[in-house]
Amino acid sequence: MKLLEAQGLRVRFGALEALRGLDFAVEEGRWLMLVGPNGAGKSTVVNAISQGLRYEGALRWRGRDLRRMAPGERARHIGILAQRHAVGYAFTVEEVVRLGRYARAPGLFSREKADADGTEAVELALEQTGLQALRRQSVLTLSGGELQRVFLAQLFAQDPELLILDEPGNHLDMVYQKQTFQLLRDWLRRPGRAVLTVVHDLSLALAYGDEALLLDHGAAAAYDPVREALRPATLERVYGMDVAGWMRALLAAWGEDAGERA
Repeated sequence: MKLLEAQGLRVRFGALEALRGLDFAVEEGRWLMLVGPNGAGKSTVVNAISQGLRYEGALRWRGRDLRRMAPGERARHIGILAQRHAVGYAFTVEEVVRLGRYARAPGLFSREKADADGTEAVELALEQTGLQALRRQSVLTLSGGELQRVFLAQLFAQDPELLILDEPGNHLDMVYQKQTFQLLRDWLRRPGRAVLTVVHDLSLALAYGDEALLLDHGAAAAYDPVREALRPATLERVYGMDVAGWMRALLAAWGEDAGERA
């Protein structure tokens, strides 16, 4: 079943056409990877879905026009993790994570009693992201990687059906990057869920993705099962370099260990 569908998605900034008639869908139980060089339009796709900019064409949630859905309703279905987070308030980690439950309250900004399992959802999100020890700490004191985990935990507490993540491994060291992608894979196993992720690391796309939408100057260079979309010849045409050869050279730098892991 298609949860999110884009048809003829276009975004213009003056004379610049940032997205050029994209067609894609995110289906239940699937993980769509959005890849491409810098400036290809990946974050613009995320901003359009979040209704953060004007676009032409259609974006539909289970067949409904996203533009006609109230923000609170969209938030109950779709959770979005931006690439950058600006915080100017001394909330604790737990308070920021708990904000994810507001989409489940009677009103988006209501302080009335939320779902009965709200506290349980927050506790689980803190545990999943390894933030229990930091729960009382001000977010103003956190590193970039810690802050990224806080907003990921907020998204888990929100408990939407579709997660949209713009570079979720951004600022994370290898331990937490691995943990994050494994958490997302586990999260996806529950029925009725799907994930769309913007990634620069094509190895992560190959390892975790089901499908990939490869963008080139705002247009779709490929939209297929991930290994078909990221064929070496297609990547070389889009990136202007032998991407597969470069990745193999990096792996070879590990010597015999690389061969054993492969």
